[in-house]
Order: sequence, then structure tokens, then C-alpha cells
Amino acid sequence: MRAYAAGYGRAMAQRLLAAVAVLSAVFVLAACGGVSTGTQSGNARSATGRTTTRPVAQPEQLTSPPPADLEVLHLSGFVAPSGNVSCMIDVNYARCDIIDRDWSPPARPVDCESDYGQGITVAAGEQAHYVCAGDTAFGMDAVLPYGESIKAAALKCESAESGITCRDVQTSHGFSISRQAYQLF
Repeated sequence: MRAYAAGYGRAMAQRLLAAVAVLSAVFVLAACGGVSTGTQSGNARSATGRTTTRPVAQPEQLTSPPPADLEVLHLSGFVAPSGNVSCMIDVNYARCDIIDRDWSPPARPVDCESDYGQGITVAAGEQAHYVCAGDTAFGMDAVLPYGESIKAAALKCESAESGITCRDVQTSHGFSISRQAYQLF
């Protein structure tokens, strides 16, 4: 029991020190005049009581440039933030599978003897088509946030709230997939 109590006391002390460190960092940032994204008047009172004028930040100054494509050379996987679509991409192909959808794929081809319509794929230099396979693209943990993309050679997948779009940037062939709809192009 003494060992448990001593261990519990050490754990509580470590948590308290961590909390103090976080609060100290917050106070230091606040004292330094942290970043504000609110719109305020350009006038402020100085310590001497005089009114000073400072420029108001323009919206274009508050936004950062869009993130660059994450570039990969080997098979990589990601999941949409919703968790409903999961994809794999490498220099040869991109494939996305979906769990829940409000649409149905076209009729199964006669030569498809595996699962069909659970996903769409595009190979470099080819047209996109439905997946006929007994495996899945699910199982990846990495989330590709909305507004970001991943690229492998000429293949690129983009994540958006409206769904995932993958294409061959050289031929413009590809697909988009979401719960509401799909498109092959």
C-alpha cells in the first residue's frame, strides 16, 4: 500500500508540474502580445495615456498559404477525417474504398468474381474504374485533413469536406467519391 501511495504521489506531482508548465507558457505568450485574429480598431492607449494608432491586420495577412502536397514514393494509405473513405496511393495507382454510401455502383462486370463496387481506382495513364477485389483499402490510421493532398508521381488525391478526389495530373483521368455521390472522369 505504501508503494502505491508513493507512486500515486509521484504521478500527481508530475501532473501538477505539467499543468504549471502549460499555464506558464500561456502567460508568457499572453505577455508577449500573442496573435489576435479579431478585428479591432486601429487605436490603442499607450502606458502614458496617449492614443496611438496601429495598423489593423488585413485578412490576407492572417491566412497562411495552402499546405504543399505530401509527396510519397511508396505505397501509402490515408483515411478521410469522416472515417468513411480510406485510400491507398503509390506511383502506379490510387484506390479509395467507402463504407457508407447513398449511391449504387453500376452492374457487376461478368468477369468480376470478387467483391465489387466498394471502391474506385485509377492507374497512372488509365481511366478510373470500380474495384473488383477481395481486399480493402481500410486499415490505415493516417488522416488526410480537409484541404490537404497527397501525391505520388503523377497521381494526386485531395481531401475535402465534399469527398476525396484522386486523379492522374498528366491525363486528368480520375474519380471523386463521397457518401452522396461518385464521379469518374
